[in-house]
Amino acid sequence: MKRYVLLVVALCFLAIYLFPLYWMYLTAFKPSSETFTYPPTFWPADPQFNFLQVFVDKKMDVYLWNSLVVACGTTVIAALIGTGCAYALARVRNVWMDVVLFLILMMQVLPPSLMATPIFVLFNQIGLIATPRFAVILAQTAKVLPLYIVLCRTSFMQIPKELEEAARVDGASRITAFFRIIVPLARNGILVTSVLIFLQSFGEYVYSRTLISQEDLQTATVGLMNFMGPNTTDWNGIMTYAVIYVTPIVLVFMLLQRKIVSGLTAGALK
Repeated sequence: MKRYVLLVVALCFLAIYLFPLYWMYLTAFKPSSETFTYPPTFWPADPQFNFLQVFVDKKMDVYLWNSLVVACGTTVIAALIGTGCAYALARVRNVWMDVVLFLILMMQVLPPSLMATPIFVLFNQIGLIATPRFAVILAQTAKVLPLYIVLCRTSFMQIPKELEEAARVDGASRITAFFRIIVPLARNGILVTSVLIFLQSFGEYVYSRTLISQEDLQTATVGLMNFMGPNTTDWNGIMTYAVIYVTPIVLVFMLLQRKIVSGLTAGALK
């Protein structure tokens, strides 16, 4: 009996958690006249299918491409830098490494809105504003790198040191053992963390809004501003745009959810 009660409670929390997502999809199919009716309707009386119109009129292909470039660039740089840092924090344990780990965690606490102005001033002084998408990639990498390091560190800590020591005894250098022994064993954790970084970077807004002034280089999240005017806001257009933007992310997460959970909880080791 207790199991069924817990199941009902879990389903209730799940329904509450997923209700905003359901309402987004519902509003996307509603006509404008039905959006603010009271009492609200939980199924559209006259469903509208204007996804193609919104996609073409708002040039979503350009925005999505820019978001994809930012997400891919951020993920690649974070993986190249963060993998080595995570390995060092997992293998070399002393008081200085503990201090470094603490500083990394503190960097994760800083919100992007707090760092946007100093980063803009710095990038403007060194000329990176001339390449705004690359500037956004660097800023976003600095934001997600602490998360990548902390998550990947768990995967490396699950790998026994004896495997690396055996490779060293056989004549392999530390770098060779790292690339041929450690990285292949931790590949699932690295891939899972990279997917999470990619999904987070695909929704980047603050740095794109701050560092990019050209309309054709803006990301998809900034493109939502096109539906907001000085006097009115097209909520149906916003929800339709959001459905097109969110659906691929939801599908990717659903397809990879088992690997994501296993990679984060078990260190990607069998």
